[in-house]
Formats: sequence, C-alpha cells, structure tokens
Amino acid sequence: MNPVVDLQLALDDEEPPSPGLPDETQLQTWAAAALAATQHTDDSELTVRIVGEAESAELNQAYRDKAGPTNVLSFPFEPIPGIPLPLLGDLVICAPVVAREAQEQGKTAQAHWAHMVVHGVLHLLGYDHIETAEAEAMEALEIAILSDIGYDNPYEETQTS
Repeated sequence: MNPVVDLQLALDDEEPPSPGLPDETQLQTWAAAALAATQHTDDSELTVRIVGEAESAELNQAYRDKAGPTNVLSFPFEPIPGIPLPLLGDLVICAPVVAREAQEQGKTAQAHWAHMVVHGVLHLLGYDHIETAEAEAMEALEIAILSDIGYDNPYEETQTS
C-alpha cells in the first residue's frame, strides 16, 4: 500500500534553498513505511507542505500557541461522521529548521527529512509524546521504522567535525 502524497512547496523567496529537499517519491516511501509499521492498511492520502520559517512560525503560534518556527506540524483530517474519505491530514515541514537541525545533530539532510515525515505521519495516526510512556513508545516505533528503511536511530546525536 502506497499513500498518495501531495507535495506543496511554499518556501519564502528571501530564504536560501534548503539542502536535501525530498521529492514526492521519497516522501511517499517514508510515509508508507510509517503506515505499514502501524498496520494502517486503508488507502491514504496526505499533503506535505514544505514551508519557510515565517509560515511555520505563524502556524506554530496559531495552533500550538508557541513562538517561532518548528520542524514539523501535523494536522490530522477530521472526517464528517458517516462519510469515509482516505485523507490522513496535512504535514507542514519547515525546510530551514530541518536543515539547521540536521547540521546541528550531525545527520544527513535526507535522514532528518525521513525522521520528520515518519514522526509527522505517526502524529496523524494519533501517536503522541506528551506523556513519558507515550513518548517512549512513539520514539521506539520511529527508531524501528527508520531502521527498517536504512536510517540510524534519530535520537542518537552524532558530532560533526
């Protein structure tokens, strides 16, 4: 089962291009891995909107009451009762934040993008990390999913020279 991924690029003109921007195929691969690991077998569609810091900060403030941009925001789709639709929801990923975090954490841009997509899809499926037990379960699932598709544990920081 491969999800349908609608990629929207909405980067700010004044920001330099972020390294390692994924394409729809990569996004689809990463989302499919998260869905398969959670035994989500329904046809699924999601939007991945890649934004700059201004839009990320605006959405983070409006929906989470937190100042500044963040790496990924998840907006699960809430269907009308009785009308089944294959929509999972929307992920809004801030390219400059992901690039900066990857560099700071000594990870490749691709590995960090994969983590942000897997993390965001898990949120769309109802996983959370507010409580300690939930956080541990979600992190373990992320580590397993990313390992299955060839990426290192995203919670182990490495140092770059």
